[in-house]
Amino acid sequence: MARRMLRKRPSGCPTPHLTCSLPACQPKRRVMGRILALALLMAVATARERERVVESILPSLDYGPTCWSSLELQNLGDREVTVEIQPHRASGGLVGLVGHGQLNMRMNPGERASYRLEIQEETGRAWVKIREKIPSPQLSSVIAVSGRAECAVENQLRSTPREVAYPTRNPWFSGDIEEMHGNLISLVNTSEWAAKASLCYSAGNLYSLPGDARATAELTPICSASFDVQIPPFASRQFPVEHEGNSHFSMKTQGEAIVLQMLRPLETGVKIYSVDSTIKFGGEASSQQ
Repeated sequence: MARRMLRKRPSGCPTPHLTCSLPACQPKRRVMGRILALALLMAVATARERERVVESILPSLDYGPTCWSSLELQNLGDREVTVEIQPHRASGGLVGLVGHGQLNMRMNPGERASYRLEIQEETGRAWVKIREKIPSPQLSSVIAVSGRAECAVENQLRSTPREVAYPTRNPWFSGDIEEMHGNLISLVNTSEWAAKASLCYSAGNLYSLPGDARATAELTPICSASFDVQIPPFASRQFPVEHEGNSHFSMKTQGEAIVLQMLRPLETGVKIYSVDSTIKFGGEASSQQ
């Protein structure tokens, strides 16, 4: 009588006629490979959750034959901090720092440092993005950021502080210029995508369209002069609030991460400006990190 030889199945496989997907039926190397890949993905995800970056923007930094600006950082914490400094000229191009071959800096606890942008050949207003790396969710930002613009005017050195700002999505401004004669609005597009600014100079008259559902909630100024300006990635622009005797100025922007600042002249007839921090701008919180 012939005997049928039965092949022993690995435990965990209920029938030889079905493809088994249980670990006991798979080669050990394949199982270990999947386990290692899963562990690696979990480690990367955990590291990303722990580390984050806080960004600050220092705009309106004057540069030219008679003007220069400085960035000042101070580590207020009790730990070493890594800071990435990204300086940009007005056209958006990245520039270096005077005396430094790289843009990543390590700051010891309590350390102060001052930096100047390597710009000599043009007149304009540059800006800097400061990125502070925070390694743990239990830690907070400890880098204090400030700046100063200095210009030589008639054998006198004029110095004005520069204030940190944070970008918003689609910021806007609207107001009468009675208290803003000679002012400029500084705009910085801090993202890698182009932005747009729409300017309206008017006499303060408003209109609405009958039957338009939006007209009940919003009145539109009648512009005696209007301009649409495209802002390249990482570029900055300045716009006067006065034009041909207007009494009202408004600006709307379209962009993911835009900084607006109001600049007022230090003195009549002197083209040196300080930041007017009393002016508030409307806008949405930026999602860019």
